[in-house]
Amino acid sequence: MTATAVILTIALSFSGLAALCLAMDRHHRAILRVPPSRLRARTLRVTGWAGLAASFAAAILTADWNFGPVQWLGSLTGAALILVGLVSYRPGWVRPAAILALPLAVAAALLA
Repeated sequence: MTATAVILTIALSFSGLAALCLAMDRHHRAILRVPPSRLRARTLRVTGWAGLAASFAAAILTADWNFGPVQWLGSLTGAALILVGLVSYRPGWVRPAAILALPLAVAAALLA
């Protein structure tokens, strides 16, 4: 387990959880000030689950099956804590943070 692998899984987990958060009507209204359309909510749900699947795959590829699932659960916990803090205290920062996490994940993937 390297630092770049942890950054990769946390960034992908955060983006996936942020997309799932934005798929919920209440959080979407709080963050973007408009209700989500049905298509947007469905797209965010699919994108969120794809992000979580990508973070699981990245954890397995970087840490193998022995420690990969443990690393993935830890990254989910860390990403969820960051997301809860942002939604609670700075909801306007959720969308830019999730978008910023994607290039960070690509950079970490190239280094891992």
